[in-house]
Amino acid sequence: MHPTFIICMLIPLAIGGLSAWLTMGSMALYGSLTLPPLAPPSWVFPAVWTVLFLLMGAASWLVWQADAPLEERKQAMGLYGAQLAVNFVWPLLFFRAERYLLAFFWLILLLWLVAVTARTFAKICSRAAWMLTPYLAWLLFAGYLNLFVWLLNR
Repeated sequence: MHPTFIICMLIPLAIGGLSAWLTMGSMALYGSLTLPPLAPPSWVFPAVWTVLFLLMGAASWLVWQADAPLEERKQAMGLYGAQLAVNFVWPLLFFRAERYLLAFFWLILLLWLVAVTARTFAKICSRAAWMLTPYLAWLLFAGYLNLFVWLLNR
């Protein structure tokens, strides 16, 4: 396996892992909240996020190794890095700070950044952009959960 591929896969997993470590024990908080209909059990979240982080890593590798101008790839990877940073902060706002409304608006920012990243990826590698669609779908669902957690627990 190419070292760049391994690095691309490890970066989102490490960021997600660090965020999970910083919010350790947060699933107990999640279980104590009044949750909206369709709220999944807490074990679903780490499974889904692992798959999403793997898809993100693979998508970033496809973009990085694509036969596109370096400046375009750098711009795409900059957006990718920005959305990873915003993604990292969301669980801290939601679980550690219990700032549900702020976390919801932060999630809107994340959704926008991922959409822009996907659009930028699409110009370089359409497969990479498609690999971000489950992430976008999950963020929409997370937005629903986040908003209703705020509404039901204020």
